[in-house]
Amino acid sequence: MHVVVAGGRGRVALAVSGLGAARGWQVTGLIRRPEQADDVRAAGADPALLDLAGATTEQFAERLAGADAVLYAAGAGLGDAPGRANPVDRDAALVLADAARLAGVRRYVMLSSMGACRDARYPKDPLVETYLRAKGEADESLLSRPFLDCTVLRPSWFRDEPGTGLVRLAEATGAGEVPRADVAAVLVALLATPATAGRTLELVSGHTPVDEAVAALARPSEPRSPGLPAPGNRTSVPLSPGGE
Repeated sequence: MHVVVAGGRGRVALAVSGLGAARGWQVTGLIRRPEQADDVRAAGADPALLDLAGATTEQFAERLAGADAVLYAAGAGLGDAPGRANPVDRDAALVLADAARLAGVRRYVMLSSMGACRDARYPKDPLVETYLRAKGEADESLLSRPFLDCTVLRPSWFRDEPGTGLVRLAEATGAGEVPRADVAAVLVALLATPATAGRTLELVSGHTPVDEAVAALARPSEPRSPGLPAPGNRTSVPLSPGGE
């Protein structure tokens, strides 16, 4: 399988590249700066230069040529202008979706954030609210596109510690934490399980092995008429921003 990872230099993305390479996948990591290339190669992926914030549909489509799936693992994090989302947190993900259609790539996995919602309210921090709304708008748009087999993953707070391989993955998990390594393992399992398409899934640490947790949420493909949104669900209570 050939997977293109947008935001290929992020820590979760690098872990995904390593796990994918171990499965024998061809992984292409999209990066913004040439100096990031060595890290991507060391993780087992092929680097490809592309500035997500400014790339056109056609430029994305060129990078997707021959791919079987795409993972959007990019995120700008909290900006400095409440109410004005960074293009990487919303717009670039949607342009990439347009490119996927042009390139004939149906499988799209979106790394989002727990609490993402277009109507998110987070009065304690307007920057967090802007971020969550941007992610929520992107998620909703991606799931509504009949030409995509999209799965949205919304992890809770990331921890920088070794993964356990044990998670709780569900439409609603409640607040929690999760190691980045386990987020990466779930993303790889989702990429390999197209029958999770149409779902929005929250992720925290738990007691179920990753592959079992993902397999339990797989379902037969549901026929969709052109113009109708994919079946899915949405989380409306903002809990925490994600990150890469």
